Amino acid sequence: MALAWIYVAVVGLLVGSFLNVVVYRVPRGLSVVRPRSACPSCDTPLRALDNIPIVSWIVLRARCRTCREPISWRYPLVEGANAVIWSLDALRIGFHPILVAVLIGSSVLLALALIDAETMTLPRVLVYWGLALSALAMLIAALGSHDVHALFRGLVAGAGWFLVFFALNFASPRALGFGDVRLAGLLGLLLGWWGLGEVLVGFFAANVLGVLVGGFLILTKRRRRDQPIPYGVYLAAGTLFALWFAPALLSHWPYWPQR
Repeated sequence: MALAWIYVAVVGLLVGSFLNVVVYRVPRGLSVVRPRSACPSCDTPLRALDNIPIVSWIVLRARCRTCREPISWRYPLVEGANAVIWSLDALRIGFHPILVAVLIGSSVLLALALIDAETMTLPRVLVYWGLALSALAMLIAALGSHDVHALFRGLVAGAGWFLVFFALNFASPRALGFGDVRLAGLLGLLLGWWGLGEVLVGFFAANVLGVLVGGFLILTKRRRRDQPIPYGVYLAAGTLFALWFAPALLSHWPYWPQR
């Protein structure tokens, strides 16, 4: 089991390296496949040895081998964050077939949160790919674990959460962008596998986090009251929180039916 978790963390690092490409290129309408990764300062293509997650950044002392310009700390941070998220997913779920869908969804959520924080957008192509790949992995998990009911719950929750956010967007399009509506479908799909309780915890956690962080930024005058917030960041964080902690929270709530 320990070796399996190490394997998950290492693969998470590699996927995190790819997420750096996704976060930079997708908002700019660029291909995530070609050309190969290059230094953003001098455009020199990176050699394989200079593209090892975290290790290369440390060995190169956070500078490009060619032009010696600094390499942002965000690259190893994203790689490490994805490895940690994948490790926590595996620790919470175990090596059940549904883990693959959760790992895919978690990485998509991390990429979307980073893009939303930087550009205030949630690229539809990334949301749609996340929905398609997560749904496919969930279908395979449902067939492998003979739990079609869980897949049905996920699909219903994804569609239901999309409709709820669609109604909110229709009522107040300036308060909630349509990118958040698309993202809500992915959140409902991932959390709905387990049930309504996880979906509600995810939504509640997202809004509590948004209020706390937004209130802090307003109080410290880092954000104006009329300035929009990257709600996708909080939706993604709320979803991960629910994935990891919702079962424990619901088990201690006497008014929620216990499984």
